[in-house]
Amino acid sequence: MKVGRLNHIGIATPDIAATRDSYAALYGLENATEIKDFPKLGVRVCFVSTGNTELELLEPLGPESPVNKFLEKNPKGGQHHVCFEVPDIIAARDAMQAKGATILGTGEPYIGAHGVPVVFVHPKDTHGVLIELMQEPK
Repeated sequence: MKVGRLNHIGIATPDIAATRDSYAALYGLENATEIKDFPKLGVRVCFVSTGNTELELLEPLGPESPVNKFLEKNPKGGQHHVCFEVPDIIAARDAMQAKGATILGTGEPYIGAHGVPVVFVHPKDTHGVLIELMQEPK
């Protein structure tokens, strides 16, 4: 299995609006989506376009959010994950597992913030980088 295009870089933040505004002021990245809550995922999300990829800003929606653990170690936020597109999420998951990688959660794909199935590969299998694999959007 070979991954496709880099879809986005996830950035955890304790304040999504302030982070969005900082990227606009510092880097001229003013093309951002509306901030949306994803209660099932435990996060508030905003995508900022860079022209060739996106930054996914992630703010926790409560104490059970998976982003909270990251922010406990990095209170000001920081790079959370890297997301690659794959043509077939099930085939990608199975290939990762066959190679000995751990898929987080139940191992079953779920619908992510882009509205397509995703899985996450444990950072212990990718030299400390959390990797999200995402079904290519149609």
